[in-house]
Amino acid sequence: MSNPTFRTRISQLRKRKLTKKKIVRRGNPLNRRNNDDDCEAPLVGGQPLALFDLVGRGAAAAAAGAGPSSVPTASSSSTTSSLHHHPPYHLRRKSPTHPVSPPTTLGAISVTDTPSTAASAGASAATAGLPSAATSNTPVLSPPVALTATTAYCPSMLPARKRPRRTYSTGESSTAAHYLLYELPDEVLLTIFSYLYERDLCHVAQVCKRFYTIANDNELWKNLYQSLYEYDLPLFNPAPCKFDFVQPEDCDYDNPWKESFKQLYHGVHVRPGHQKHVAKEAGRSVAYFDTIQSAFDYCDDAERPLVLVHSGVYCGEPIVIETNIAFIGAAPGNVAENVILERECESTVMFMEGAQRAYLGYVTIKFSPPSCTDTMQHNKHYALEILENCSPTIEHCIIRSFSHLGAAVSVTGPGAEPVIRYCEISDCENVGLIITERAQGHYEDNEISRNALAGIWVKNFANPIMRRNHIHHGKDVGIFCFDGGQGYFEANDIHNNRIAGFEVKAQANPTVVRCEIHNGQTGGIYVHEHGMGQFIENKIHSNKYAGVWITSNSNPTIRRNEIYNGLQGGVYIFGDGRGLIEHNNIYGNALAGIQIRTNSDPIVRHNKIHDGQHGGIYVHEKGQGLIECNEVYANTLAGVWITTGSTPTLRRNRIHSGKQVGVYFYDNGHGLLEDNDIFNHLYSGVQIRTGSNPNIRRNKIWGGQNGGVLVYNGGLGLLEQNEIFDNAMAGVWIKTDSNPTLRRNKIFDGREAGICIFNGGKGVLEDNDIFRNAQAGVLISTQSHPTQSHPILRRNRIYDGLAAGIEITNNATATLENNHIFNNRFGGLCLASGVNPIERANKIFDNHDAVQKAVTSGQCLYKISSYTSFPMHDFYRCRTCNTTERNAICVNCIKTCHSSHVVEFIRHDRFFCDCGAGTLNNQCQLQGEPTQDTDTLYDSAAPIESQSLMAEV
Repeated sequence: MSNPTFRTRISQLRKRKLTKKKIVRRGNPLNRRNNDDDCEAPLVGGQPLALFDLVGRGAAAAAAGAGPSSVPTASSSSTTSSLHHHPPYHLRRKSPTHPVSPPTTLGAISVTDTPSTAASAGASAATAGLPSAATSNTPVLSPPVALTATTAYCPSMLPARKRPRRTYSTGESSTAAHYLLYELPDEVLLTIFSYLYERDLCHVAQVCKRFYTIANDNELWKNLYQSLYEYDLPLFNPAPCKFDFVQPEDCDYDNPWKESFKQLYHGVHVRPGHQKHVAKEAGRSVAYFDTIQSAFDYCDDAERPLVLVHSGVYCGEPIVIETNIAFIGAAPGNVAENVILERECESTVMFMEGAQRAYLGYVTIKFSPPSCTDTMQHNKHYALEILENCSPTIEHCIIRSFSHLGAAVSVTGPGAEPVIRYCEISDCENVGLIITERAQGHYEDNEISRNALAGIWVKNFANPIMRRNHIHHGKDVGIFCFDGGQGYFEANDIHNNRIAGFEVKAQANPTVVRCEIHNGQTGGIYVHEHGMGQFIENKIHSNKYAGVWITSNSNPTIRRNEIYNGLQGGVYIFGDGRGLIEHNNIYGNALAGIQIRTNSDPIVRHNKIHDGQHGGIYVHEKGQGLIECNEVYANTLAGVWITTGSTPTLRRNRIHSGKQVGVYFYDNGHGLLEDNDIFNHLYSGVQIRTGSNPNIRRNKIWGGQNGGVLVYNGGLGLLEQNEIFDNAMAGVWIKTDSNPTLRRNKIFDGREAGICIFNGGKGVLEDNDIFRNAQAGVLISTQSHPTQSHPILRRNRIYDGLAAGIEITNNATATLENNHIFNNRFGGLCLASGVNPIERANKIFDNHDAVQKAVTSGQCLYKISSYTSFPMHDFYRCRTCNTTERNAICVNCIKTCHSSHVVEFIRHDRFFCDCGAGTLNNQCQLQGEPTQDTDTLYDSAAPIESQSLMAEV
């Protein structure tokens, strides 16, 4: 329906160029007062753009004002008019019919509203002091009559909150306002509002509660936000130098898009060619620039300068930052990939003194020089350069340098303390990141990969803090600290670099904590040329060579690390290396867990070295070192190897459960083995051979399946005050021209002899206690060796044996002086035929003669010997049964089982009866069921030597 009065009024307003704000101010001063009956929400005090803290700038300056707007809560007073409507409806739902209002009296005129629309219109008109233009059943008052009615109507008759506003609106315009406020569907209003920019949207939000709710629709602000900033997610600025994208559902704000709009609205935009569109953005107060430098110049005096750089490639423009400006990319998708800063000469981005709280984020920075010429050889430039006395924050950037001369990122000079995090520094032609000249800073959560040289250089007393970086697939070392470089490196993942994961040299002293260093193509950690460092609680594994290399007078600390599954060794110390290696768990390496060679002298203590595919600790080529309080176990070869002139000290270690020898000295291996617990090895607990001469004292050596201590092939050594017990074979073996010294040892509970000396073995045995062994306390034999066995036994106590005290057989001899031999089962001193030892002042007493008792009672000697001992007596062979000298027959079996056979006496010697053992064709008549014999072997298998050594570097 046409309304000429309404059109006339609108025409007049346009001609006068009066805004709504001016009309309210001039026509109705009471409109400044909040009145719950005027609309669904009171007017919001302050300027409408205060939500964004707008400041007029450039061609599109915002209205003045400060401070965020607020919306007062609607009154809940019991005096609220019956014309007051319900709270705003949920968006995208059609407004329901309003309730019918009772008759209203305006002066002397009574107006009855029948339709609900008329009631709503009447309410709006009543609050304005004017009647409504309703349906045909409702009288319509002309403007003069309306003024008369307003004059006749006494506002004092209503409570203060119910007093209507005065207005100069006509009845027709009031009807339109009512329809716009109450009857127009939410969807239509939302569509209308979608054509508004943020400033006008803030104006509209102050009209009423319904408009406020619709104007704060999330999708509305999301579209508005993305049209300006281009981001796919809201970006928040919760603190200085911190910008984070957050998923809307994870935000604490009701409208995250609007909140992000508010936090970023003070920024200026670099968007080349966009200034021509500014005239079309009448409801927006945003400054646009074509160049980064012009935006910087514009922000010189700003309190919180923020420059947003939109999608594009920005080439050739120098970016030098000397103020606390925030510089950030703005683009859809992956922001950094779409905003590219690139230069061909000089550094692409440079931070200088004065940039204490500057920010750079979400951009790609490239340095792409032309191919180098002779004139450019001395010029080093970088993609990102940070000079002394500045501390910018760089986040979420992609940094590339295609220069062969300089790093991608350079941080240099005292006071250079940037924060670089969540950046990608990859595919560079030189070093990824270099920190030098006492620079510091925090470097966190970066990815540094595939660089042609080291991922990171730290040198010249630089001292950065690096956490949670991913440094991998470099064509050189992962991190290289040298020339006094320091730093704190925590929780970094360093892997698949062509050389070591971490290299330290030339007085560098970094601290490396809880990093994972693995799959290096050469090694894990390499410390050389007087390098130092603290390596604590790291996981070092699966490296091609050693997990840790220490050489050339370096002295690092390797503490509480896991070093495992190396394709060669665990820790390799060579070339005068030192170091403290403690509390590490070293296991599963292909070669030795720890290898010490060539005059190296480390301290190795409190480590677990186990389950290696080779040995535990390997000391060779004049290696030294203090090795104490370690647990070495379950290794495939020897627990500890000491060879070729090495002289380590081993104290208070537990060396056990190995698949070969416990401690193996060979080829002139020396050193001190003191207070160790060596047990449960498949071979001997200790072996000494080929000129080795260790000092072995106060150890417990037990549970060896091939004996306690084996000295052979010219081995030497001093064994004193040891406890050697519970070994499956002899407690101590001495053979093949070996000549050790045993003093004050306790050798007991062996499952064979206490000490076996044969095949030309010698030695000095003094002041030892030898007791409770299953066979002879001391057995001396030659067994066709060209050299006669001739040990010296002085002041030993040999007692409680389950066989004889001392047995000498096979033309061997000995010097026996001042020994006490007592309480042994088969006698004190038993000598075979042809044996004449040198005896002086020995005391042989209280021994038992179980052998003679058995012979006297007519028993087979196997009855008392079984396979566990060899009683010394006369033994024979039977020609009739065609036995050999290896088949001995006791005198009682000769008399009973071979009574009519041709027999001959062999000699008086130690043996067990083969007839009683059932090894002959005829069954022994003095025994029960025969058992099968297995010859007892006195020799032990030699340890397997290493077939390959650790690779040289």
